[in-house]
Amino acid sequence: MAKRDAIYPAGRQALYDINRYSAAIRSGDLLFVSGQVGSREDGSAEPDFPAQVQRAFDNLAAVLEAAGCGFDDVVDVTTFHTDPERQFDAVHVARSKVFADKPYPNWTAVGVNWLAGFDFEIKVIARIPKAA
Repeated sequence: MAKRDAIYPAGRQALYDINRYSAAIRSGDLLFVSGQVGSREDGSAEPDFPAQVQRAFDNLAAVLEAAGCGFDDVVDVTTFHTDPERQFDAVHVARSKVFADKPYPNWTAVGVNWLAGFDFEIKVIARIPKAA
């Protein structure tokens, strides 16, 4: 079995080590990004929901960048919401900034009742550009 090619954004390695997972795994020309939440630098949750969603997208951007990708390379998105109906507007604002133009990536939204102190999580699969 091939060894996993783990990707980590700069400055957050300790948080991933504590929780024993990789920010992303590169496999061939695909990047599988673990769920990103709206955590501050110390790993704590951003209390304001719209700011928590924006931080989740910012954290995702850092992982994508570490792999030589951007939001244009994302082909599949899964989001997890503790209160989808109440949260949709804030999520739509953040996602419209990064996925402004067609074709949009696939998107699956899942309602959940627990996200370890967070209210939103986003995970993606991206295609790594040939130059990366």
